[in-house]
Amino acid sequence: MSDIELMPRMSSELQHVEWLDGRTAPALGARFIGRSKHEALGEWTTTSHIVEYEPPRLLAWSVENPQDPTAIWRFTLEPQGGGTLLSEWMQMGPAPSGLSFAIDRMPEKEQKIVFVRMREFEANMTITLEEIKKLAERARPAGEARL
Repeated sequence: MSDIELMPRMSSELQHVEWLDGRTAPALGARFIGRSKHEALGEWTTTSHIVEYEPPRLLAWSVENPQDPTAIWRFTLEPQGGGTLLSEWMQMGPAPSGLSFAIDRMPEKEQKIVFVRMREFEANMTITLEEIKKLAERARPAGEARL
């Protein structure tokens, strides 16, 4: 979950990530660029900042300004029933995001825009979690607990 360079392989939207400032792995305060593409929203680049990092159980980053992010993303690992529960969480805002700009262009369609975008996030997060689970299960030694 902390290898952000794998994320584009698991996402139809995120196309590429690249560590900044000579970093090659997560650390509190580390930054990375993400390049994304969406049929309705176009292409964009963001800078994300690692705002929480407690290996191996927590990784979170804020998009753009860490004090006023356009989004926050978080992965957590928790022991559960002899295995491990992997969770992905995200929050839009509080700063304006691409979603905000789409709503500003078509305020009469706000409800539909939000509904569709939330379903896209849900679908993409489900795929990401499934792919991380597959990678973890292939990497674990025989007899270890499953995700």
